[in-house]
Amino acid sequence: MDGMQRFSSLCSAAIGQERARAGIGTLSEKTLHAVLKQFFEPDTAKHEVKVGRYIADIVNDSGIIEIQTRAFHALRPKLTVFLERGPVTVVYPIAHTKWLYWVDPESGALTNKRKSPKTGSVYDAFYELYKIKPLLPHPNLTLCLLLVDVEEYRYLNGWSTDRKKGSSRCERIPVALSDMVYLRSIADYRALVPDSLPDAFTTRDFAHAAKLRQNAAQRVVHILYHLGVLVRTGKQGAFYEYQIK
Repeated sequence: MDGMQRFSSLCSAAIGQERARAGIGTLSEKTLHAVLKQFFEPDTAKHEVKVGRYIADIVNDSGIIEIQTRAFHALRPKLTVFLERGPVTVVYPIAHTKWLYWVDPESGALTNKRKSPKTGSVYDAFYELYKIKPLLPHPNLTLCLLLVDVEEYRYLNGWSTDRKKGSSRCERIPVALSDMVYLRSIADYRALVPDSLPDAFTTRDFAHAAKLRQNAAQRVVHILYHLGVLVRTGKQGAFYEYQIK
């Protein structure tokens, strides 16, 4: 069984167990976190291991593995300590293909699922990576970005007429693994620069080439510049001009 098949099997098993106990509305990120721990280390004796004054998700022969589904700012103190002890892999899941269900908060009735028009990419991780920017160049740090297909359940409790805008999420359930991208070196980060860019480009060019919003492209370019992947070569109007180093 390859990695993607094993991930799907773990998802099915975890979802079945949790649904049998509690049903929709209680899984949230806990199931995703639990599935990822089993995926990266089947031996539960290596889960939740004390390292200094912190608890690591996994400690095994490859080092420390920390699974973070959000809020990287909260990871900084722990990660700073872990990196001084040896190799650390931070795993971050990204919703790749997403199917949406809407839940009536009063009756619990579900709509039929529909596929979200948005497709997640590795660039989505940069919102969180910005929060640990000073630690990204550390030689002991590896980032593992997982593109995960999910089923998302949202309450119909928003402020718009259809109650969807401003709604709250009650569940995000992993169903399949689409891809895994490791960022270990400058070369790995350099591979994230679109090939279609000209030799000299701005964040506006990057946004167009990578199909990103301008603010998202600015975050990506800022981190690539911070890591030394890109250099500034001048300006085009109000925009800095960049080249690959």
